[in-house]
Amino acid sequence: MAYNFEAGEVLLIDKPLTWTSFDVVKKVRNTLRIKKIGHAGTLDPLASGLLILCTGKFTKSIDQIQAQEKEYTGTIILGQYTPSYDKETEVTETKDISHLTPETIKAAADTFVGTIEQVPPIYSAVMVDGKRAYDLARRGKAAELKPRTITIKAFDITAIEGEVVSFKVVCTKGTYIRSLAHDLGVKLGVGGHLGSLVRTRIGEYKLEDALTIEDIQAIKKAQLEADGSNS
Repeated sequence: MAYNFEAGEVLLIDKPLTWTSFDVVKKVRNTLRIKKIGHAGTLDPLASGLLILCTGKFTKSIDQIQAQEKEYTGTIILGQYTPSYDKETEVTETKDISHLTPETIKAAADTFVGTIEQVPPIYSAVMVDGKRAYDLARRGKAAELKPRTITIKAFDITAIEGEVVSFKVVCTKGTYIRSLAHDLGVKLGVGGHLGSLVRTRIGEYKLEDALTIEDIQAIKKAQLEADGSNS
């Protein structure tokens, strides 16, 4: 496939674990040697999967892509509370989950399907009085975050192994899966946090069609070699 990164491309990237979305943008920008590039929706560092980058003229499509529904798979760890709602922070409270049944867990998940109000995690990029909520949280300051209206189109429990609950979620823009994991734990009365997360789809764009950072580097190298041989 021939790419014209300068003119404009929509790039599906498989974001590596622990990388920030900005890390990916920076790496791809430097690799491709282009200025006009942006991402269509962030992924947390502890999440992996589909991150869409737009270059050139397609940067105008970023808002449109961001607005499309998202699909995720992952795991929730029940019976353990963390302040960040994921593994970024240490477990601060544990509770017994031996009384929970698969039916109870699935019934609780079903209550989140539909249009709901969701409060973002305090460890998030939401702006509070001109500062990022996670900056305030890391300094030990309480940030009051307002609930947002989101729609959970599907919250399917796909496997349960002890405290580890596997799931698939289809949702609208602005949904925090970390909050969903936390809220499920609260609903069950045992607490919970996000163990792992993979974004598998944004609208019609699928993770299975995504390129790795190494793929991007190889494509650029091939282009440079072809330009050299044609000169």
